[in-house]
Amino acid sequence: MNIRMHPLNPPRSIALIGAACGLGGADAGPAGAPATLRRLGLTAVARRLDLPAAWQPDILPSSASPAALPDLLQRLAGAVAGRLDAGELPVVIGGDHAIAAGTWRGVGRAIGEPPGLLWIDAHLDAHTPATSPSGHAHGMPLAALLGHGEPGMTSIDGPTLDPGRVAVFAARDWEAPERALLDTLGVAVFDRTAIERLGLEAALLRAVAIVGRGGVFGITVDMDAFDPADAPGVACPSAGGPPAGAMLAALRRLARRPDCIAIEIAEYHPGRDVAGQTGRLVCDLLESLLAPESGELKAWERESGARNYDPLPVVLARGEGSLLWDIDGNRYVDMMAAYSAVSFGHAHPRLLAAMNSQARRLAVTSRAFHNDRLPAFLRRLAELTGFDRALPMNTGAEAVETALKAARKWGHQIKGIPDGQAEIIACAGNFHGRTIAAVGLSTEPAYREGFGPFPPGLVQIPYGDAAALAAAITPRTAAFLFEPIQGEGGIVVPPAGYLAACAEICRREHVLLIADEVQTGLGRTGRLLACDHEDVQPDGVCLGKALGGGLYPVSAFLASEALMSVFRPGDHGSTFGGNALAAAVATEALETLIDEGLVERAEQLGHHLLARLHVLDTPAVADVRGRGLLTGIEIATGHGTAREVAEALARRGVLTKDTHGTVIRLAPALTIPQDQLDWALDRVAEVLGDRSGRRARAA
Repeated sequence: MNIRMHPLNPPRSIALIGAACGLGGADAGPAGAPATLRRLGLTAVARRLDLPAAWQPDILPSSASPAALPDLLQRLAGAVAGRLDAGELPVVIGGDHAIAAGTWRGVGRAIGEPPGLLWIDAHLDAHTPATSPSGHAHGMPLAALLGHGEPGMTSIDGPTLDPGRVAVFAARDWEAPERALLDTLGVAVFDRTAIERLGLEAALLRAVAIVGRGGVFGITVDMDAFDPADAPGVACPSAGGPPAGAMLAALRRLARRPDCIAIEIAEYHPGRDVAGQTGRLVCDLLESLLAPESGELKAWERESGARNYDPLPVVLARGEGSLLWDIDGNRYVDMMAAYSAVSFGHAHPRLLAAMNSQARRLAVTSRAFHNDRLPAFLRRLAELTGFDRALPMNTGAEAVETALKAARKWGHQIKGIPDGQAEIIACAGNFHGRTIAAVGLSTEPAYREGFGPFPPGLVQIPYGDAAALAAAITPRTAAFLFEPIQGEGGIVVPPAGYLAACAEICRREHVLLIADEVQTGLGRTGRLLACDHEDVQPDGVCLGKALGGGLYPVSAFLASEALMSVFRPGDHGSTFGGNALAAAVATEALETLIDEGLVERAEQLGHHLLARLHVLDTPAVADVRGRGLLTGIEIATGHGTAREVAEALARRGVLTKDTHGTVIRLAPALTIPQDQLDWALDRVAEVLGDRSGRRARAA
């Protein structure tokens, strides 16, 4: 049975027991872990999972001498047994791993028999005094729990473990006598070789089957089991461990099983955790082990959140590149990239590094002061796009709102439109955001209903019709706001020459041309800006989504000197707009776009994507349209809704979303490998073939 398919335990109270032990090794640093993790909010982890939790009094050594270890272990065993007797789930926080000799004897004492034990550790910890090169007790607890070794550790009250119900997982660093002892006793060891052969999750499933055979089991995690890149703050780091994301996903909800009786986490070394990365990982580990199931999470969202979204029924927990995983471990190819916000893929290493580095140094100070990151961002953004100035904001809607304010003020102050009479023209089918002004420009009834009255001076014309623009312009027209390709409108590509014609009309009539490239900008369509396909340079452009690298909300309004000059200090602003963290992430995103050749890649992959879609042989497809990696499939009448197609794709491992009930959006990250793209397109062909009652053919 899949770990996450096992029946879950009803919520239990969590008893956090700090075992501040540094007696087992040469470095007493792990003794500070319980106090540090209190400050990092370990209690809050359980609280936000709706599990009552409280710290018990710490178990402290009576002296700094290693001779005090047996007494500490006896007291720890008693504390663990006491919490189990009270019906609570003990979560023991070390301290070095010598504490395991007390924790698991205490568990056995409480239940009257030895528990199974999943030992997750880079090391075997199965030395005896006769085999240990160092003589340190933190290398001996597993041997002691199995009845071998140091009398002060083997004599703790409680039953000896059954070696047939012990499994060591993630081991990769040991001495020969340790492995020989475990092999002789029949302890299962899932070392790095076994995990690589079986796969992380399959190997863990086998280990859990062993420890859960015939009774309850516990989990002990030495933080050095994780790769040092993810967990540098440990006592004995060992390279080559499983990455944290994959390990947390594999362990998810394991401690919510009815047969999981206790948890132990050891060897976190706060003194070596300069950036707090490993402490955060401890919190994430506990949260993963105790996580609720997807149905419970969706229920919380329904009960506590506004009902302004109707998401597909998946609960996502992890992303890497163009891949996503839900909390049940199912993998998906992301073919939507968060409406272009994740154009660089999920968790791009370069962007993560830039964000983490800057977040540790300086994040938000407001624009009341200068910061050292914003100037380079503004300069680089202007250089790349060819505009004179940039005004940083946070969301795409804010960038559009900034553009509207700039256009109206320009109309009044520069063009001479009487105050309060400036008009903005937009196109039917547009999506410029959710603000009152943007919704006022919309022609979509669902976006407008109940939100009026809207600001005056908002005019709509048909999209793709340059003559309609010319006819709508009056002496009061300040600007024409348009999308080079309408995304939410159904991936609508205007006729060739439309943008150039509109630009000429606006120049002739002294009207601002403002492009909303929140979704289309920064390489999405195979050009830096989608306007570049027709060599059009608007007076202003709105950017967002991809500008934040998929990590942080960053947007900007870019404009000519003449347009941006209407702003004066105090006219417009944002507390978060242009903060140092946003500027650092956005600058790195721009450089990554150039260095990795993602604009050119979007063009090349876009040709491949459209070529495959155009040869789909199925009556379920009414139209295929798009440019670059922004494409849409219109579902023919009588073959179901686009929402139904999106749900069918999700069941086959492809995530995307419908728009307007008729169009499926295919807009993956610009970094998507071609084999993943082709795999997703094969699934698209299968689903569309099913809709038409026969298998679709795709090149």
